[in-house]
Amino acid sequence: MSLENRMTITLSEQYCAAQTRALNPADIAALLPQVPGWTIENGKLCHSFAFRNYYQTLAYVNALAFMTHAQDHHPELTVSYNGCTVRYDTHSVNEGKGGLSQNDFICAAKADALYRATGQSAAAAA
Repeated sequence: MSLENRMTITLSEQYCAAQTRALNPADIAALLPQVPGWTIENGKLCHSFAFRNYYQTLAYVNALAFMTHAQDHHPELTVSYNGCTVRYDTHSVNEGKGGLSQNDFICAAKADALYRATGQSAAAAA
């Protein structure tokens, strides 16, 4: 399915599929506004989520692990007492050199939906 066709449904409603083509800068620019608060850092799609305590942080990390396992697309995580930074990229694209794919944006949108489901405020995200 082309990027244009996939954008007719929200990213969080989509499912990850095997990717071999990295997104070009125009595709990234079109997708980034659909995941507010996420940034591109060192070629990865990144966002930090804030929580009230360690228990809530780990509950989110466990829910994120369940979702990413189901999508077969796993992020890099940095976990602290009251926060978690999530970084997505796709190792299989760009002839194995890595880069960003549609899957990174799909999982970012799903990570945001999980965060909202925990009752956390998007404004609380760092």
